[in-house]
Amino acid sequence: MSLAIKQSEYEERLAGLAEHLLERKLTGAVLFDPYYVLYYAGFAFAPTERPIAFVLTDEGKGGMLVPRLEREHAQANASVDHVADYPEYPSETHPMESLHSLLAEMGVAGSFGADQDGYPWVLGYRGPSLTELTGTTPERITAFVEDQMSIKSRAEIELIRESAKWGNLAHVLLQRYTRPGLTESQVSWRAGAEATLAMLDAIGPIYRGQSLLFEGASAGYRGQIGRNAAIPHSLANNIVFQEGDVLVTGASAPVWGYLSELERTMVIGPPSPEQRELFDHMVALQDTAFAAIKPGARCSDVDRAVRAYYDKHDLWEYWKHHVGHCIGLRYHEGPFLDLGDDTEIKPGMVFTVEPGLYAAGLGGFRHSDTVAVTDDGIEFLTYYPRDLVSLTLPV
Repeated sequence: MSLAIKQSEYEERLAGLAEHLLERKLTGAVLFDPYYVLYYAGFAFAPTERPIAFVLTDEGKGGMLVPRLEREHAQANASVDHVADYPEYPSETHPMESLHSLLAEMGVAGSFGADQDGYPWVLGYRGPSLTELTGTTPERITAFVEDQMSIKSRAEIELIRESAKWGNLAHVLLQRYTRPGLTESQVSWRAGAEATLAMLDAIGPIYRGQSLLFEGASAGYRGQIGRNAAIPHSLANNIVFQEGDVLVTGASAPVWGYLSELERTMVIGPPSPEQRELFDHMVALQDTAFAAIKPGARCSDVDRAVRAYYDKHDLWEYWKHHVGHCIGLRYHEGPFLDLGDDTEIKPGMVFTVEPGLYAAGLGGFRHSDTVAVTDDGIEFLTYYPRDLVSLTLPV
């Protein structure tokens, strides 16, 4: 038994990209983005100043350029025909010259595609662009790659479902351990560690995380506690829980690189009338979004439906962000449930649905659920309780 993406699926992905290259009359493609490399080659790595590149020819042959220290790692894990390496960065010969040699060796010459014009300048890296290196400006193929990634296979959806299972357990423990006087760090670390150990007990022999963000199952608050809950993307600050706090949570688990998103709004002690009112509106906003997500609709249609609820109930002073986004190998993927995105919703897309309300001085109110688009609607991959009674913590 295995949870991993099968080799046949990688071959289908590569064939799809190679067909696009042929249609565009491109001899090949170069991809630097670590999530693109993981998607096409099954090779997970932490990007540093040492360039790593995936190369695909228009005939579907794949190759990798890696630093010497990653050679055995790539040979054992990358779904490619050839792995080339260079000694180190910086070195007497720049790694991009080694990439130039690999392109020539694989027959990628003249017009070719890329996700960006050279390795990004991260962690102190500096080097020539692909244009400077080859004398040809690559054609951007990012839109095709993103479109291909946005339609999840059955296997991908099952990995996201498995992620949701262990994120759910981490959240159960987070809610169980949260009480006044403790800090978010104490509770989050305990919940995440226990959920991860349980996950490894259950599926350890067939499990790999392959994530740049998470080492295992996790659940926490990211500083969204009390008045700070009105800051949608706050940061953890080891805040002490107090009676009356509104809490906005987040839980997930990486499973072979794939992620889910579960977020809930909780209250410590009996909720005030103001907290109850905004909580109820938040749930209604999310229900509105769920009803609007269907094949053939536009992403912007979902945001319009939610915005109509804001209009009807005069809630605009509490609005801060769009309805949601796709999710998969990245925690945020496109398309987005936003007025500015007219992408057609299709079966296989997996969205987070998370319209929120944020009241300064009171707190934030946001649930997030991960749903897969089916032929006639949506399927919930997360399944944590959404009602206020279940999410009210005893003092």
